[in-house]
Amino acid sequence: MTGELIHEPPGQQWPEAKGKVVLWRREAWASTRLAVPLILAQLAHVAITTTDVLMMGWLGPEAVAAGSLGTHLYFPVFLLGLGVVAAVGPMTAQALGARQRGQIPDIFRQGLLISAVMGVVFGSVLWWGEAILLVFGQQAETAAAAQSYLRAALWGLAPSFALVVLRNFLAAHSRPRAIMVVMILGVCFNALADYALMFGHFGFPALGVVGAGLASSLVNGWMFLALLAVAVVHREFRPYRLLAGPWRPNLSLIREVLAIGIPIGLGILAESSLFAATALLMGLIGTTALAANAIALQCMSVAFMIPLGFSQAATVRVGLAAGAGDRAGLARAGWSALGLGLLLSALPVTLFLVVPRFLATLFLDPGQSVNLPVIETIVLLLGIAALFQVFDGIQIIAAGALRGLKDTRVPMWIALFGYWVVGFSCSLLLGFGLGLEVIGIWSGVALGLAVTAGLLVWRFYVLSARP
Repeated sequence: MTGELIHEPPGQQWPEAKGKVVLWRREAWASTRLAVPLILAQLAHVAITTTDVLMMGWLGPEAVAAGSLGTHLYFPVFLLGLGVVAAVGPMTAQALGARQRGQIPDIFRQGLLISAVMGVVFGSVLWWGEAILLVFGQQAETAAAAQSYLRAALWGLAPSFALVVLRNFLAAHSRPRAIMVVMILGVCFNALADYALMFGHFGFPALGVVGAGLASSLVNGWMFLALLAVAVVHREFRPYRLLAGPWRPNLSLIREVLAIGIPIGLGILAESSLFAATALLMGLIGTTALAANAIALQCMSVAFMIPLGFSQAATVRVGLAAGAGDRAGLARAGWSALGLGLLLSALPVTLFLVVPRFLATLFLDPGQSVNLPVIETIVLLLGIAALFQVFDGIQIIAAGALRGLKDTRVPMWIALFGYWVVGFSCSLLLGFGLGLEVIGIWSGVALGLAVTAGLLVWRFYVLSARP
């Protein structure tokens, strides 16, 4: 059943202990059924970005450099906007739990309106990407090429934000399969669009790195329209009349979206910027450390999709229970998602510990002597990545559970404190102050993640235990 809530059994049909076991089992199944398609959808998103990088590599190092610079400007803006409109998820889930379905169409439309406004505002900033990159000392030729990429890619900003609105809307209704199917089809569409527009196949002109940006815009637009069709045509959602209602701004709802969403976006930025800063610190050590850092992070980003899927499921399940006023249910939802996410994350953690060298050789040829120092460094980093994965999984699932409670401001401050006050400071101290270099930098970040995870779990425990 869509948006199914799992309540305490009526009367005393079961012995108390057996009844609780049944409720926990049902909650675990509901979370898993929601999380697995979301994990596959996230993996598809990783595949889309990986395809872009791979095909830029076919164009040559200049194209990779330009695309990389453009991406470094694009993604912070995208992540901030993603966080803002992600507020649609807990708002929709709580409305469903409270049986206030009449609020949902307006929440949805306000999310789309905010997406359009952010697309224009952020796109206007990215339009002048070359000037921004030159301020930071980038080479003029590479900055100009990056700007041409950005000016093609920025047309996909508003559709990408709107796509997040749709994904949260469908996930809140426990309809993740449509998201998964559209994202997987998006991988295929993106590969064809890159191949056609970057290299001039199927009768299209060869646009190089501009073609990569244009392909991204087209894919984001297509995925948005595909999910919009699901939301409008599916029999469950037809009564909402999502596109037929008033489109005027609702200031109270907009304020609520921004109050919930801006802290989410800033929290995401805090974590992503920490890893960007880690790359800069690795660059101070040398190219071997920098290359090993990039490959180890790529392994982690794939493994991270498992807890991320359970984080999104936790937001929905906790939100449904919170909207219904079911305190026991929201606690079950949060702790079930946390336990299951960590359980399934044991697979990549085991791989990091048992076969790190094999994972490294998927990226680098061990037959070339120049790669051997990088491979050895990757092996060291993947050992620390096992700790990363545990702490990172805990913090993202706990953060997702708190979002289900619409609690985002305090988690934002926890993220800033854990990632930057603890994580970055310890990376500097251990990496350079104590001379541990690569191991010290990653150990410092792991400490920051551990502190963040602990504080977020404690906050969920406190909030979920309130009468």
